[in-house]
Amino acid sequence: MAMRKLHWIWTLVLAIVLLPAVIACSPTKHVPDGKLLLDNVKINVKEKDAAVRGTDLVNYLRQTENHKVLGGLKLQLAIYNMSGRDSSNWFNRWIRRVGAAPVLYDSALTVASVSQLHTALKNKGYMNNEVGYRVVADSARKKARVDYDITLGEPYYISSIDYNIPDDTIRSIILKDTAEYPIKAGALLDRTKLDSWRQLITANLRNNGYYAFNKEYITFTADTAAGSHAVDITLNTKAPFHSERMPYYTSHKPFYVRNVTYVTSYDPVRMQDGYFGTDTISFNDITIMNDGDAYLRASVIDECNYIEPGQKYNAEDVDRTYKALGRLNIVKFINIDVRPVGEVDGKIWLDAYVLLSRDKSQSFSVSVEGTNSEGDLGFGVGLDYRHRNLLKGSEALNAKFRMSYESLSGDLSGLINNNYSEYAAEVGVNYPKFKFPLLKRDFKKKIQASTELATSFNYQERPEYTRIIAGAAWRYLWSERSQQQRHIFNLIDLNYVYLPESRSHFLDSISNPLLRYSYEDHFIMRMGYNWYRTNKRPTTLLSSSFQRNVYTLRAAVETAGNLLYGISNLIGQKRAENDAYKVFGIRYAQYFKGEIDYAITHNFDMRQSIAFHAGMGVAVPYGNTTVLPFEKRFYAGGANSVRGWGVRTLGPGSFNASKSQNSFIYQCGDIRLDLNLEYRAKLFWVIELGAFVDAGNIWTIREYEDQPGGVFKFNKFYEQIAMAYGVGLRLDFTYFLLRIDMGMKAHNPVSGQEHWPIFHPKFSRDSEFHFSVGYPF
Repeated sequence: MAMRKLHWIWTLVLAIVLLPAVIACSPTKHVPDGKLLLDNVKINVKEKDAAVRGTDLVNYLRQTENHKVLGGLKLQLAIYNMSGRDSSNWFNRWIRRVGAAPVLYDSALTVASVSQLHTALKNKGYMNNEVGYRVVADSARKKARVDYDITLGEPYYISSIDYNIPDDTIRSIILKDTAEYPIKAGALLDRTKLDSWRQLITANLRNNGYYAFNKEYITFTADTAAGSHAVDITLNTKAPFHSERMPYYTSHKPFYVRNVTYVTSYDPVRMQDGYFGTDTISFNDITIMNDGDAYLRASVIDECNYIEPGQKYNAEDVDRTYKALGRLNIVKFINIDVRPVGEVDGKIWLDAYVLLSRDKSQSFSVSVEGTNSEGDLGFGVGLDYRHRNLLKGSEALNAKFRMSYESLSGDLSGLINNNYSEYAAEVGVNYPKFKFPLLKRDFKKKIQASTELATSFNYQERPEYTRIIAGAAWRYLWSERSQQQRHIFNLIDLNYVYLPESRSHFLDSISNPLLRYSYEDHFIMRMGYNWYRTNKRPTTLLSSSFQRNVYTLRAAVETAGNLLYGISNLIGQKRAENDAYKVFGIRYAQYFKGEIDYAITHNFDMRQSIAFHAGMGVAVPYGNTTVLPFEKRFYAGGANSVRGWGVRTLGPGSFNASKSQNSFIYQCGDIRLDLNLEYRAKLFWVIELGAFVDAGNIWTIREYEDQPGGVFKFNKFYEQIAMAYGVGLRLDFTYFLLRIDMGMKAHNPVSGQEHWPIFHPKFSRDSEFHFSVGYPF
């Protein structure tokens, strides 16, 4: 019944998406008489082997046709054409906002596009380019087509680069980093890259003290012989412009930091009158001014400060100070005001005012929820408390408390009845710095890491047992300046499972060692490291939001039990009856686990892309453990894996899970493989389309009696790779994305089942629906 309901929901959703294309058969429905719909625009470049393609020039057009998806379907226009002609009708107004109005041909914009293309090509080095256009108008059909015909001509290229820089210091700084500059001899004479060169040089000089230097002080002189396309470039630096603000700045000189003043209670109105605060503290050459409430310790501010008095001005130090202060939970507003103050003894000085305002120290929230799990009614209550400045060092205390109760009914293999209650607590403290004994100040400032200390406690009461799960962790988190690389290092992570009471011979009734292990007393002490890298650029004034290729790379490694095992051997501890060491009377886990995931998205344009993902993982129990802890094993299927299967319903290998309620316990493994390919297209409004192909599975490293066919074998694993295909809809609300995917099995490796359902599809057997938040990768 549930599957049939989902089938109808999915059919309805697809009908809503495709209906406009079916019923809106006239694309010129809302084109006024005497006007033409711009039906198609094409850019033709005569030189087929040129570095410039027509698709690279689309952004320079002042007018293009309505956006196309799925190979030519103007879906947004079709949505708009669903509206009637009565603009006062609320439905018509709404449907027009969702869709896109027809683009009407405008001859003036076509002429402007020719001018834009000509200028853009000149900037790329094609000085003698020719741009023409042809308009094919069909008045009867109310449509127009525009073709832009481009002849690039022979480009101009840079033959040599020379420098005219009178100041020897500036000259040495510029010539020191020539390898990083975008201009090289032999490259096309691209004005955009020349301007990028100016920006890079300016940034480099500002990081070496030249606070007042800007790119307008850099010019280029181009020299070429008659009839030649080889250009000799000379980079020039000009003397400073006259400034009433800095009359002493008559030649390019480095600026030095005189004073650094922190105003912790910034008030723009009172500051205009020269008021900075009532209390003044001097600490390591910086001045801290408070308004009677020193809510941050001086040492904390000092560790966040990279603007050093007496040193040359460095724009990167200002950025690092911004970033360090931004990690303080108690700070709400940050502004660094740099003010030149004049020249003394041949040096130009400036003062830096770091203006801060505080956020609320504490917050508290209460949540209440009701649950209905297949007729079992329950409720839950949650309390969340947050303190943003626990010890006046912007330490964030987070405390969460949960209580839930559920009345259970039915009979699950004789294991479940009556009721279930759970009490959980999590308490953690986040320090905005690298916390470790005997660390020097310089090291803490170099590594801008946060330190997390966390504890958790969970008490579960069921008719069959009482279970306690406790944990504690100490970890470090840090990232690079651009946020393109992030690290998490778990110095120690403890997990303890204790079953103080088992009723009705609960444990004795469990024959599966995997299921039994998850309920037995066990202890995990692990250490781990997570690494993340991407080339996605942050959107700034100097960079476009469009990026052709974006990749992400994630890697994680963890190990457990090695320290305990070494101590057990060192002290000569006796093994228990199962040939294992114990700590506090509990067998501890020992294993190694590693994972790596790579994903790349190729953006065809702002609305269409294709994404590929490959991931794998291996976990090996050894030493004190023969079976990997259940919570550390891999699983396949679900919204982020092979979407033709539900979560934890695929694998390992060709294993055919039983129909018992606990079959998911068996469907886990020690090896993971995921391969995904997905096409994404923005349709209209917030709706996106996805079409995907998935492949993957999990395997065990060892043979287990309860998982026949699940072991990894090099000569068989490729036959056991499951495959699925499907489509999905996504609702992109900018800050979050909701995803609905329907996957169909294509290749099913499960023993005793149809192996190639793609050739004999059966919707009730092969389909799976997934609802999730965010992209799968």
